[in-house]
Amino acid sequence: MRFPYSFKTKFNLHMKLFTNILVILALGLIVFNITLLDFEHPLQGNSMVAFIGIAASICAVLILLIFRMSKNIEEKMNDKF
Repeated sequence: MRFPYSFKTKFNLHMKLFTNILVILALGLIVFNITLLDFEHPLQGNSMVAFIGIAASICAVLILLIFRMSKNIEEKMNDKF
């Protein structure tokens, strides 16, 4: 017997919500670090820290999007079999 909301479905919904929250937080960190940039001296002091923060946040967003896409592919593959 198949239930409309199995554990796997609930887990997928929670995982999507969790990844959405993390992506929003990473985008917020990108915006925050952009405000810390000093465009007159971009590679000195807090600007260098801001560049590193921006790069790390972009990497986090990309990793989360790849993770979500892999879960979608896995779900579609499991539905076929």
